[in-house]
Amino acid sequence: MGTVGISAVSNALILLFALLLDGVFGEPKWLWSRIPHPAVLMGRAVGWMDDQFNTGEKRGGILTLIALCTAAGMFGILVSNLPDYGIIQTMLAAILLAQKSLTQHVTAVANALRLSTGDGRLAVAQIVGRDTRDMDNSAIARGAIESAAENLSDGVIAPAFWFLLFGLPGLLIYKVTNTADSMIGYMTPRHREFGWAAAKFDDLINWIPARITAFLIALSHGALPKARLILRDAPLHRSPNAGWPESAMAVSLNVALAGPRSYEGEKLDFPFVHGEGRHTLTANDVDAASSALWRTWGAAVFVIAIVALLT
Repeated sequence: MGTVGISAVSNALILLFALLLDGVFGEPKWLWSRIPHPAVLMGRAVGWMDDQFNTGEKRGGILTLIALCTAAGMFGILVSNLPDYGIIQTMLAAILLAQKSLTQHVTAVANALRLSTGDGRLAVAQIVGRDTRDMDNSAIARGAIESAAENLSDGVIAPAFWFLLFGLPGLLIYKVTNTADSMIGYMTPRHREFGWAAAKFDDLINWIPARITAFLIALSHGALPKARLILRDAPLHRSPNAGWPESAMAVSLNVALAGPRSYEGEKLDFPFVHGEGRHTLTANDVDAASSALWRTWGAAVFVIAIVALLT
């Protein structure tokens, strides 16, 4: 049942079961408290390569990314050729999807925000990279909703997309690239050159999934008639991809996202996405984003089930 010979219907069926497994069980803490999660192992590999080969040159970063992707792809091919009827592939794919854990983190922000602004700041700090110390309730809710939209693409739709096309090797290559981008793909003095390849390749492999995510969000919320607003505002985001699911989420929930925020004490005046939406947000809006995650996940599951049946 190798990757080269695996049929589209096999990929679709495995992915369907993996999505359902992740949606029901999520991340079992009892397991990952005893053994390292595959994403943790990927992070350790990226960190080791960074320590060993980061000389501040693009060439080192390019070779590092090639090595990481090659290792991930070869491991995926090896597992795909095991005579297990796709059971191990299903389990690994479910582990590397993040639907339930994402919704749990987003819901945690809503619950914390209902307790106090301070609790909300602590909760949202777990899922955003911006400064949270001076956030008011609307900023906390906005940050949680933005994180929900962006991570829906990175953590669910994109890995599912690459698994559907190329099986487990495609999923593993995507995940190791995404992990590398999150660790070294920054414009800091240390990683400006070394992390360039990871950042650019991550942008490339997220280009299609980000737009699929936006479509699925809009489709599951009856917002396709407002597609012009999504098309108008998606390019406002500093990322070539994150703006698409974020804009679709903003239009679907009728809220204004993005806007000014602070990173490491520096205030940045980003434009609002869907600026005509509501600017005063509450924990209820975060709950609505959690519901949107499940509705979009349901749309993705439906599409994949249709692919499996038709092929």
